[in-house]
Amino acid sequence: MGFRIVVDEVLCQGHGVCEGDAPDVFAVSKKGELTILQPTPDGSLRSQVEAAVTYCPTHALSIVEDPED
Repeated sequence: MGFRIVVDEVLCQGHGVCEGDAPDVFAVSKKGELTILQPTPDGSLRSQVEAAVTYCPTHALSIVEDPED
């Protein structure tokens, strides 16, 4: 089963915690703009993405399960 990452752009403040937890998946610019490098990352990155979601200070990130994969 695959998964995808969803960001609530209203809540995201660009703290960069997600980039620290999963640098292959998230990038935050100097202006604080979040880019999801891999919206549907490989399962091997799941634990890093889960940490990013858990520790996001504004709870702007979530994981959506994709039963099709």
